[in-house]
Amino acid sequence: QVQLVESGGGLVQPGGSLRLSCAASGIIFRIDTMGWFRQAPGKQRELVASSTGGKTNYADSVKDRFTVSRDYATNTVVLQMNSLKPEDTAVYYCYYSSFTRGKYWGQGTQVTVSS
Repeated sequence: QVQLVESGGGLVQPGGSLRLSCAASGIIFRIDTMGWFRQAPGKQRELVASSTGGKTNYADSVKDRFTVSRDYATNTVVLQMNSLKPEDTAVYYCYYSSFTRGKYWGQGTQVTVSS
């Protein structure tokens, strides 16, 4: 069983930055996927960024603004969010996905971008 514990999130003004962190318990393999989804009111949950085996993927809406990184020593995935926009307001969920172990979600952390 994999447990994901998130930290970060909060209120930030447009153009500001925020750093989300998620620590996973258990053994996380590099080939497994870790990343972030988000869900805004009235919208479906969408992939923000992910990392698998050193490869990263980003939603077009966040590319060049967000950076996902992993610290394998601490089983941590980080989402550095810069140049935040009101449209980025959502609940952000850390996730882990493995073909053999399934998919796991963090509890979610609120990110609000507003003046």
